[in-house]
Amino acid sequence: MPDTSQLLLFMAAGWLLNLTPGPDVLCIVSHSLRSGARAGIVAGLGVTAGCFVHIFAAALGVGALIAASATAFMLLKWVGAAYLFYVGAKLLLSRGGSSPLGAAVATGAVPQAPADLWRVFRDGFFTNALNPKVALFFLAFVPQFIAPGTTHTTWVFLALGVLFNVNAIPVNVGWALVAAWTARRAAVVQRSLAVLDRVAGALFIAFGLKLALSSRP
Repeated sequence: MPDTSQLLLFMAAGWLLNLTPGPDVLCIVSHSLRSGARAGIVAGLGVTAGCFVHIFAAALGVGALIAASATAFMLLKWVGAAYLFYVGAKLLLSRGGSSPLGAAVATGAVPQAPADLWRVFRDGFFTNALNPKVALFFLAFVPQFIAPGTTHTTWVFLALGVLFNVNAIPVNVGWALVAAWTARRAAVVQRSLAVLDRVAGALFIAFGLKLALSSRP
């Protein structure tokens, strides 16, 4: 395992990377704004669960296959892009009156109805698990903290991957709490919640398009 200074550097780098907005953060924030902090936290836990798929896959060599095989990368890339397109289209085509955000604007308050937490968790899980870039990230990032000549590198990789993922949980919870706090206290945000479905939908489609157009490293 890396020494203490290397572990601290690894954790700090992980926090900085998880603070960077992307599909995972968008998923957490959008659910938190629509349905409260609990839904955002559950979405974050789904993202964490999806990330574990990449950690174990990378440690077992599946990530290396994705990196080396154009066919494997293309398959997962298009599956992931299709899922992001689906989520984005569903948000864009939702009717204001039937949307949770539309209901919020109609009543002038943040929606109080509990979200389907299983669906929220699933959204977070698939948003992360179907993104091949995450697997490639672990293959590029984690080995930098494994010293040359280390024995049992697979177990060290798994330990660092789990540390990275657990380390991200406070950041994901923070995104959810900040979004929920904003939704409760910012009147401007409350009045404009009706457009969140459209904005989030457009962003998901943009992320899907970016993923679809990405090339294999």
